[in-house]
Amino acid sequence: MTKYEYPFRNPELPLEERVADLVSRLTLDEKVDSMPQYMTAIERLGIAPYKHGTEGAHGIAWLGEATSFPQPIGLGLTWDQDLMKEVGDVIGTEARVFYKRNPEINGLTLWAPTVDMERDPRWGRTEEAYGEDPHLTGELTTALTQGIQGDHPKYLKAVASLKHFLGNNNEINRGSCSASIDPRNMREYYFKAFEPAFVKGGAQSMMTAYNSINGTPALLHETVNSVVKGQWMDGFIVSDAADMIGIVNDHNYYDSMPLAVADTIKAGIDSITDEFKVVTEAIREALEQGLLAESDLDKALTNTFRVRMRLGEFDPQELVPYAAIDDASLMKPEHKALSLKAAQKNVVLLKNNGALPLDASKLNKVAVIGPLGDIVYRDWYSGTLPYKVTPFEAIQGKLAGKSVSFADGNDRIKLRSKANGQYLAISEGESKQLAATADAAGAETFNVGDWGWGSLTLQAESNGKYVTTDEEKVTASAEEVYGWFVKEVFHLVPQGDGAHAMTTWNDRTVTSAEAGLAVNDSKTFEASELFEKEVVRDGLKEAVEAAKQAETAIVFVGNNPLVNGKEEIDRPGLELAEAQLRLVQAVYEANPNTVVVVTGGYPFEINWINDNIPAVIYSSHSGQEHGTALADVLFGDYNPAGRLNMTWYRSADQLTDIMDYDIIKGKRTYLYFEDKPLYPFGHGLSYSAFAYGTPQVAAAEISGDGEVTVSVRVENTSSVAGEEVVQLYVRAEQSRVKRPVKKLYGFSRIALQPCEAQTVTFTVPAIELAIWDVTREKYAVESGEYTLLVGSTSDDIRTSTVVKINGETIPARNLGVQTKAENFDDYEGTFLGESKEGFAAVELSGDAGWIAFKDVELGAGAAAIEVRAAAAAKGGRLEVRLGSAQGTLAGAIDLAATGGEQAWCTFDSALQGAAGRQDVFVTLTGDVRISWLKLA
Repeated sequence: MTKYEYPFRNPELPLEERVADLVSRLTLDEKVDSMPQYMTAIERLGIAPYKHGTEGAHGIAWLGEATSFPQPIGLGLTWDQDLMKEVGDVIGTEARVFYKRNPEINGLTLWAPTVDMERDPRWGRTEEAYGEDPHLTGELTTALTQGIQGDHPKYLKAVASLKHFLGNNNEINRGSCSASIDPRNMREYYFKAFEPAFVKGGAQSMMTAYNSINGTPALLHETVNSVVKGQWMDGFIVSDAADMIGIVNDHNYYDSMPLAVADTIKAGIDSITDEFKVVTEAIREALEQGLLAESDLDKALTNTFRVRMRLGEFDPQELVPYAAIDDASLMKPEHKALSLKAAQKNVVLLKNNGALPLDASKLNKVAVIGPLGDIVYRDWYSGTLPYKVTPFEAIQGKLAGKSVSFADGNDRIKLRSKANGQYLAISEGESKQLAATADAAGAETFNVGDWGWGSLTLQAESNGKYVTTDEEKVTASAEEVYGWFVKEVFHLVPQGDGAHAMTTWNDRTVTSAEAGLAVNDSKTFEASELFEKEVVRDGLKEAVEAAKQAETAIVFVGNNPLVNGKEEIDRPGLELAEAQLRLVQAVYEANPNTVVVVTGGYPFEINWINDNIPAVIYSSHSGQEHGTALADVLFGDYNPAGRLNMTWYRSADQLTDIMDYDIIKGKRTYLYFEDKPLYPFGHGLSYSAFAYGTPQVAAAEISGDGEVTVSVRVENTSSVAGEEVVQLYVRAEQSRVKRPVKKLYGFSRIALQPCEAQTVTFTVPAIELAIWDVTREKYAVESGEYTLLVGSTSDDIRTSTVVKINGETIPARNLGVQTKAENFDDYEGTFLGESKEGFAAVELSGDAGWIAFKDVELGAGAAAIEVRAAAAAKGGRLEVRLGSAQGTLAGAIDLAATGGEQAWCTFDSALQGAAGRQDVFVTLTGDVRISWLKLA
């Protein structure tokens, strides 16, 4: 008789056999109750409850104090795979600590890393991901995943859930919008970021996005099954919070929960992150209605229980190497050291005209200035920091015994009613409610944080608390500016004659009588709702005076990660807050020995600062050791080597609309951007200097299934030890299609002592240089010359060489077979929506547009066109033209109304003169959409 009660508890059996045994023992009710995020206990089998979804983006969050690391955007700035694996290892270890404390609530399924491509820096969640390049993101998230999950051949330390698949790079209407992504962008850009963490990193989980892709909600998109599960992973997939409900209530994709949950599970979602009761009731109804089979649940639960089994949950704990991790492994000294190391490595030296590093031995008076000079912020997904070192504190440490002054540059104000002259004050008692007083001496003084676009924070000087609201009253009671709804944001709206209306984060009006709240939808304000702003202390004047008294002024500017840009809030633009720019300008005028430190989760438009300030550095909000790392860089105790993972634009005018997901046609990211940026992708300076030798290739000519190998010698030619990030880009010199200006295919962060040299070798499989050939729906390595560009940034190429690849020449298009409309080569005035017959459809964004099919072989002539189309009430017209959208008319079809957007019908018409090798343009007018076409 076996010592194990059930086969699924026998660690000596094959994994799949154990999982199958476990699932087979569950009753239908038990299976249903195991489908939501919170999986219930199955006591008769000794199976404990389990929760999917512990936040761990840059340290374990929301469970108590834990080691904090730089925001993911900052981890991306490090360009350091080894560091990423170390960070992941600590996150996985500390997840185990919390799991051991409370395994029912603190699960080991970590919702990290965020792999979304950041093709638009206005995205509110830019702080949460790793940049705009798929290779960089793929390499870094692969390493983080490996660290989180551990290196044991059998057991997982924790589980990395990659998010959010797919096309998630805007917050506005994210629960109902649709990203239009054509096959080339999809396969060459968006997929390429996710693939490595699965294929190389072994990621065991993934979360789908809220948005739709080409009209289909992400959690229903066919690529979840066909690509992610079919090609990349053997783990499980979760939906984002409340997204199953969202496809009914927000997308209006279904009109019933049973249908929504049935299709969600069949589309590949194994765990549903919605309210337990809603999910289980919907599943039971779907089973009763025949929309869902028990076998569908078996398939999903096989995936979730397989991973739980690999976590060691069902094995004797003495066999599980990670089971012994306990509180002693939380916030260890080594973790603190790694936090500092990551914060140091995330610092980017944007500009340096010799002002840095500062020499502490020669400085006696330094002014630390700016709203980010003496604070460390956490973002929504930050953990609880065990401690925090501010820049001011760290600089004081560097200059012990010397004069270090601080001025935040903020005004201090009092607010007085325009109607009755009474001031706002904090009432006595625990409520800290704002009330009116006639006594100016008893009036409250507020420290005003101006974060741009009218968003202010008000911190009461008397108690250090932030003004906030509970929708009924206004109090000075918040410890920090923080929350899903950031209720510490207020607006002082000018009304003329020195009067201001005061509105809350959600535009409710603060009245002066009782400082209560009243709704004012008209935006015209009564006299009792107007305040005069009395400046008690001029923050700009104080900052200027501090700068004048100092030998060097260091100005700290940037963003508050909870204001103006976060989850659910896209940034209105790229500008630094106007008040902060004025501060920098005034300080520089007072003291030309000014250094600017930008701290933020986003690229900024800082043209004036770059043009005028001698030295500029950038860091993300980098956690507990934020100030230490910045001071180390400022004073030369750490030589910076961070590199930008996103293009810093000169203006938002250089970008197309935030919903434009076509980086090729929209000329997005460094890959296709043709204008001049402020700082290019990969940019970052050093206190050292590096020289590059002549690149050497293993072979000047390779086959399409071979490898490109290039080596280059890099030498530190300075007297300062430092790190260089060697970057390999490739440019295709011939192609059937528009290719990137250059594309990253390798990088290596190396440390070199003075006069030390190292040879760096990159190997790139030729298949990585493939494009997605829409004519045949497959990857193709094109024959031709490829230029290998090696340098320090994407715009600082130090050396190059050429290799020839003997791949293939893509043949002329054959439209004589049924051709998906989405497989166009070019378009205008159209976007991709859904055909519920199976794939994307081309729709008009206005009244007219076209799609083009280039290099089509028509032979002796095509006599007719057949097209699958749907048209609403007024119908429309399709024309076939040759050479251009205004070229020779070869045929036309008047598309009659079909009865609705998804009422698909086949139309045909004769063609004339359509012969030879041609570019074929299909023009559309009216209210029509097409899913496929065929020339006969």
